[in-house]
Amino acid sequence: MDSVDKQVLDAARRWSAAGHRYTLFTVARTWGSAPRPPGAWMILREDGLVQGSVSGGCVEDDLIRRMLAGEFREGAARVVRYGQTDDEARRFGLPCGGTLELAVEPAPDAALLETLARHIAAGQLTLRVLDLADGSVRIEHGARGDPVAWDGRRLSTPHGPGWRLLMIGAVQIARFLAHFAQALDFEVLVCDPRTEYTSEWNLPATRLVPGMPDDVVLELNLDPASAVVALTHDPKLDDMALLEALKSAAFYVGALGSRANNEKRIERLRRYFGLSDAELARLHGPVGLPLGSRTPPEIALAIMAEITAAKNGVLAANGLLAGRSARRAGVAPACMGRIT
Repeated sequence: MDSVDKQVLDAARRWSAAGHRYTLFTVARTWGSAPRPPGAWMILREDGLVQGSVSGGCVEDDLIRRMLAGEFREGAARVVRYGQTDDEARRFGLPCGGTLELAVEPAPDAALLETLARHIAAGQLTLRVLDLADGSVRIEHGARGDPVAWDGRRLSTPHGPGWRLLMIGAVQIARFLAHFAQALDFEVLVCDPRTEYTSEWNLPATRLVPGMPDDVVLELNLDPASAVVALTHDPKLDDMALLEALKSAAFYVGALGSRANNEKRIERLRRYFGLSDAELARLHGPVGLPLGSRTPPEIALAIMAEITAAKNGVLAANGLLAGRSARRAGVAPACMGRIT
């Protein structure tokens, strides 16, 4: 569940508490190009107030018009479609002949939305399953990697933190990086055995994981939805975390440091810990996209941008965006060697 849809859930709970009626719309399926992915949410109040989006185009305007006309205020759960013809796709702002299929739930169960909100707040992976045959909704335990599933009758949507970021080092950059990661719906974990850093760590909704970094990496059993960033500048901590992370299934492993420091790090990992060339090639260092970053928030932004590019499959093996060359553009890499 992304941040936009969490806002939808919060609004639904507020509107329920205030006695308003509203309808929940969920993107069930798309064909062609579509601005919002399957599982995206939008709610419409009976007076036309809207929260969230399903297309980012004219579909929302048409849904509001139909809501004000009384079409979606009551009745059974059902499906509506937009863009079934090229003319309709153009009229509703769906690019490239896109088609949109929406599940419509008039007056969704407020108690079940509260249950879902509690599960998300507790960091639990959860599935919300809508059965259009009888309009029933149930909440089930989810697992990392659960997809949106729709067979024309039953719609299952995953909620909760589908991705996670482990940061080694409770340093200043980590605080900014945690905010960016949370905004992008990552579960954020922090490992730093140095009490002089962790004693002042107080960011909400992040979890301090006790222990040495290499032990923590092993205990977490990192999967393809996990990312690791080493931020301490201390080889005794960073190298041990990287040793295990580079052998894991994590989709992204990065480390703070200048280009020269990164070369020394790679040599240490190869010579003293026996990592293979293939494992070392997975290391992103200097970490972050080349944004010319200087300050801690800029560096955190560059790191999160690179993690996002890796998550979305548009990061080339050389650490640059696919089809782009930072060197040709004359942009210096985000060198972290200046930060101590």
